Amino acid sequence: MSNFFNSLIYNFSNILSIGPEPPREGEEQCGTGCCKEQQSNNEGCCQGSGNSNGCCKDNNQILEIESVKILYSSLTGTAKTFANEVEEKLKSTKFVKIQKLETMDITDYDNDNLLNETSVCIFILATYNVEGPLDWFSNWLHDLRYDFRVDRDALKKLRYAVCGLGDSAYGDEFNVAAANIDKWLGRLGATRIYPLGECDKNADQKAQFDVWSNGFISELQDKHTLEFAPTNIAYQSDDDDEEAEEAEATGLEDEMVDLEDMGKMATKIKAAKAKRAEEEEDFEDSKAKAKRAIGEDAKKQEKPQAREMVSPMILKNLTKQGYKVVGSHSGVKICRWTKSALRGRGFCYKHAFYGIQSHLCMETTPSLACANKCVFCWRHHTNPVGTTWRWKVDDPKFILDGAMENHYKMIKQLKGVPGVKAERFQEAFTIRHCALSLVGEPIFYPHINDFVNMLHERNISSFLVTNAQFPDKIAEMVPVTQLYVSVDAATKESLKKIDRPLFRDFWERFLNCLEQLSLKGQRTVYRMTLVKGHNTEEIDGYVELIRRGKPSFIEVKGVTYCGYSGASDLTMANVPFHVEVIDFCRKLVSKLDGEYEISAEHAHSCSLLIAHKSFKVNGEWYTHIDYPKFFELVKSGKPFTSLDYMAKTPEWAVFGHEAAGFDPDETRFYRKNRKNVEPPVIKTEA
Repeated sequence: MSNFFNSLIYNFSNILSIGPEPPREGEEQCGTGCCKEQQSNNEGCCQGSGNSNGCCKDNNQILEIESVKILYSSLTGTAKTFANEVEEKLKSTKFVKIQKLETMDITDYDNDNLLNETSVCIFILATYNVEGPLDWFSNWLHDLRYDFRVDRDALKKLRYAVCGLGDSAYGDEFNVAAANIDKWLGRLGATRIYPLGECDKNADQKAQFDVWSNGFISELQDKHTLEFAPTNIAYQSDDDDEEAEEAEATGLEDEMVDLEDMGKMATKIKAAKAKRAEEEEDFEDSKAKAKRAIGEDAKKQEKPQAREMVSPMILKNLTKQGYKVVGSHSGVKICRWTKSALRGRGFCYKHAFYGIQSHLCMETTPSLACANKCVFCWRHHTNPVGTTWRWKVDDPKFILDGAMENHYKMIKQLKGVPGVKAERFQEAFTIRHCALSLVGEPIFYPHINDFVNMLHERNISSFLVTNAQFPDKIAEMVPVTQLYVSVDAATKESLKKIDRPLFRDFWERFLNCLEQLSLKGQRTVYRMTLVKGHNTEEIDGYVELIRRGKPSFIEVKGVTYCGYSGASDLTMANVPFHVEVIDFCRKLVSKLDGEYEISAEHAHSCSLLIAHKSFKVNGEWYTHIDYPKFFELVKSGKPFTSLDYMAKTPEWAVFGHEAAGFDPDETRFYRKNRKNVEPPVIKTEA
């Protein structure tokens, strides 16, 4: 921990905004550091230099704050010393002017005043497992939080930040008082303006505090930081957070169905099915129409004009699901695993398989359009579809700048979520990985190679997923860090049933894509999503497809049920248990002539990784990626293979380890009653 904080000690004398990298020569420094050049039109990420909502702000603008109070609770004098240091930093800050600045012992503060407090309050609290001056305030706030007579927005006028000073030798009770106070303030409606700081006396506590205080002051410079958060964010509980994410995924976050309203809901479901049937009928009719006019009609026929890919209705649906649409055909969204990583609750399967930390990853796509309508699409088909690019084309740099800017804006909005760790919050403002798998078909974008090259120039790794309908695009693709192909079925009939492709020659295209994959010479992956009752019995067919494409890895994952949407008939009965996924993988590997083995797993995602044995060196797996080496190889311009940038897989991620792919340095979070769910017993054939 101390090494991490020591590496983050910067010169904050100018208190610049947090950004991914310093501006290069001749570039503008923007609010988030992502927009290096102001765009001349309103569609750019800067939206013109005169727009206060853009990222390109005047760094010389002074923010005036009426009142700031620094409240400390000290046992040995350390918290008081730190509080005085923060006061001096605030006084010397160039971009923040505070009319009234007070520093006081929390025992001198009248607790009842907190109910009407309008000052920005900074709490610097020494929290150890002994009786101390903080107890009175902590007990009072606890009673306030759990008193049913007190409104959940009782502290809605308060804006605050908490930093705890503790000792990790106390184990689970490390900084527990500060963490509780931070949580209770938020649940009583107060607006958290910076994540909880946790400084360890057992490490370099002063360096850790300097990083937290400098980050807080830098955040305070942004005038939007002091805006009051929506009430539902301010007191959002852990369980509320998980339920909100589920609602977001299903697209039903605005609806709460009571028993007497079930009749109305049934009507909505029926209407959704009818609408879906109309869409399918319209699509079939469009395929039957003549492709070319004849005679006089041909003279009247004009070349169609390129139009916007995202219609107002599509924009509304995507925005409701949490997307930020960039330009006319791109999008970005915060992954739920990013939120989990920021709170120290674990990373996604890519961390176990390939060494990615989710809070350093941006999930985006340069093409929201897709050529499939998969039954398990977790976006509920709110994105456009098509087989040819008939829309306007945005510049790749414009897309990347806009995606990064919106990603950083969404990260900043998470500073008020309970449990967000300050050090990871700061780390998240340096994107290191890009998952081109958000929605749609990224490889469909006409300038996808330029886009990927720009990622690599910024030392951002690329994980590109394609639905295997554009073989020419795969053949033309420049080297990416890892190239995925979705293999959702093993036969023509089942692929048509599951992926519902728009191309008539979809099967031929699919097979051609796999053949092109075998020629790439880089890390390639088959992504297989298991849907019980649809594609789990086609073992022999999958074996043939693997032999055709010769992938480096095969990711096998149980389908994620995202709720009813009218787009498919999937239910929870189609979701396999992790043991069922393991059984499938064992059967598959047994028929691959010893070329592949199960290498890693992430039980939390119901995912396993099957790897080619060339990635097993001296009995140890090397499925992780040496990212600096990859960038070095790409920039050299010389040919290289997937074995040139592999790294060792940690023991906890290897298949069969008791950790089951969950990083032991993270804190596992269980929703209520989830521990008691028992998977079925699978009998493996001898």
